[in-house]
Amino acid sequence: MKKAKVSILLGLLLLASCSTTRSLSEDQSRLASNSIQISGDKKLSTNEVAQYIRQEPNRGFLFGWNPFLSIYNWSDGSSKGLNPFWEKIGTAPVVYDESLTEESVLNISNHLQYLGYYDSSVKAEVSGKNKKVKVTYKVNTGKRHRIDEIRYDVPQGEFASFFYADTVNTLVKKGDFLSESALEAETVRGAAYFRNLGYYDFNKNNYFFEADTLSGSTVLYYRIRPYTRNEAANDSEMTRYRFRDVRIHYPKDMRVRENFIRKFNVIKPGEVYSEDIVNKTYHRLSALNVFNNVNIGVNPVDSAALSCDISLLGTDVLGFKTNIEMSSNSSGLLAASPQLTLFHKNLFGGGEWFNIGFTGNWQFMPGSNVGSTELGVSASLSLPQALGYSLDRIKGQNIPRTEIRASYNYQNRPEYRRSVAGVSLGYTGQVGQKLFYQFYPLQFNLVKLYGISDSFHQTLTENPYLWDSFEDKIDLGLGGMLYYASDASIVPKGNYRFLKLNFDSSGNLISLFNKYLPYNETLNSRTLFGLPYYQYVKAELQLGGAFRFGWNDNQALAIRLDAACGWAYGNSLSMPFEKQFYGGGASSMRGWQVRTLGPGYEQQNNYFIIPSQTGDLKLELDAEWRFPLIWKLEGVLFAEAGNIWWKEDLDKGPFLPSIAADWGTGLRVNLDFILLRVDIGFKTHDPSREEGQRWIGPKDWITKDGFAFHFGVGYPF
Repeated sequence: MKKAKVSILLGLLLLASCSTTRSLSEDQSRLASNSIQISGDKKLSTNEVAQYIRQEPNRGFLFGWNPFLSIYNWSDGSSKGLNPFWEKIGTAPVVYDESLTEESVLNISNHLQYLGYYDSSVKAEVSGKNKKVKVTYKVNTGKRHRIDEIRYDVPQGEFASFFYADTVNTLVKKGDFLSESALEAETVRGAAYFRNLGYYDFNKNNYFFEADTLSGSTVLYYRIRPYTRNEAANDSEMTRYRFRDVRIHYPKDMRVRENFIRKFNVIKPGEVYSEDIVNKTYHRLSALNVFNNVNIGVNPVDSAALSCDISLLGTDVLGFKTNIEMSSNSSGLLAASPQLTLFHKNLFGGGEWFNIGFTGNWQFMPGSNVGSTELGVSASLSLPQALGYSLDRIKGQNIPRTEIRASYNYQNRPEYRRSVAGVSLGYTGQVGQKLFYQFYPLQFNLVKLYGISDSFHQTLTENPYLWDSFEDKIDLGLGGMLYYASDASIVPKGNYRFLKLNFDSSGNLISLFNKYLPYNETLNSRTLFGLPYYQYVKAELQLGGAFRFGWNDNQALAIRLDAACGWAYGNSLSMPFEKQFYGGGASSMRGWQVRTLGPGYEQQNNYFIIPSQTGDLKLELDAEWRFPLIWKLEGVLFAEAGNIWWKEDLDKGPFLPSIAADWGTGLRVNLDFILLRVDIGFKTHDPSREEGQRWIGPKDWITKDGFAFHFGVGYPF
């Protein structure tokens, strides 16, 4: 074992020491690094300057080291033997180009001028050794000019009244720094403001700015003209437009109700033109996912009237989605969780989404009879409106939807068979582009337990708390989800932050009628239709995000905090088993397989042959370092700490030693529209072990119960 470790270490040292310039000709050098030094205004960031540099060095992903650069240089360029192979899997060195450095200096200088650094200077210092070049861009920002006075000159009449009413919102004010970027932003903002007031043909080129700095103070002349910078000066007037004709076009064979389309269109004949109204209609129709293309054409028909043509093209309304997670651990337990969803996006010709979903979860131990099966089927109908709330009362571009859902879940484990049937009614939607919500005022589940083994029945009778989690019961309540994401893309590319809050409440409405409900002394519960009902509240909060760093922001540090709590009371001793929290798996504490962690200090209980550890408290902190490799491949190193607990566990010992910890590494295939990942996690602190043996060193990572292997789709957080 020691010899193997030494061999691996020597191999890595040999690879690191290989030449990275062997493939270059005598007159070539490799661009080894770029650096930026800024003097003057410290608010100017190096990242902002870096994006204007034309030539970047080869990326490094382990403390600046790129082994694929060394591999490429194993080739001697002869195209014989393994040489083409080394060149294909390796990374060619970036050959330094002096002309690109000169262009970079010019780009940076122009950008500084745009930001208002009119007295700035940029120089590039180039140093080289052993055919490796380092470029240092030295930036001196100089001083910027503050605006001492603004003099307005705008067309008179109705336009002027609108303008002066909006001056409080202008992005250029007395005392601000003078810059082209600020003036450009003001033209974009102001043009949008006037187009929403009916000035259809108004744009940023109607603005004319002039600055006078020769008098010792900076005076900005802020002018608006009825003609653009590309037109000759004239005496035309500012014109407000109104819609005259609004027409809707779509293929005759497209199965859609026209009254349904008109209901989502907010462009009305006779009303003043507004760019926001046009965009709102576009967004509403696009969000239905019924049309492959939505085009809204607006054209003048005379001096103050517009025609509007809404053109729609259909799309494939039938389709399917799949997902799968897989995991294994060092004890040989395998798990697979596939999902298949079939959908129709326009069931009745009015934007109704119909989904049928199938889920499965299999856990088994190869070579033994140990295994479990879980199968689920669900059907949902999503309507493009909030039932009970008129569409006319919704002013924004986002329309809430009503979801009606029915589901059935069957579980077959060595200890029992169990089924959960449920129905729900709720509302889903979003506010703006970043805040999403779900609210279900009705959630109903009926739990049935049967086929109980003798040993498990004995366990249930000896553990009232466990019995309460499994017995036949009614689960009737409400729940929802609030989710904020600064970037809601499937695979975010930049910095992003997120907040997710899930909550459930059950049995509280029923409890208002307790005095009318029969009491079962055997079950020690009030019953409804002969069955006890659950009464609990639970909430889970996740906070996190990813922060880019490194050259050209090619690396990221992702962090997540997950805190959850559930409380059963009144008519229940515990929450339903399926509502309890668990740890481990492809997206949580990856050193453990799903449901094998905790609770607290406890070892895996002997209630279940297939582990299923749960609790009513959860706390977890995760961190990932994500970095590029080659092609579409990304690497990751992660570390995690957390556990689940029963409330009673908090009295069994000090809290900190009950926190589990792991670390691991993984590989991602990032195809932009989907991300596939493989992770392996190693335990570093296991609270379930005897005191003194809880910290786990490297020699025990690749041993029984020392690691877990996972496959998943999408980032874990």
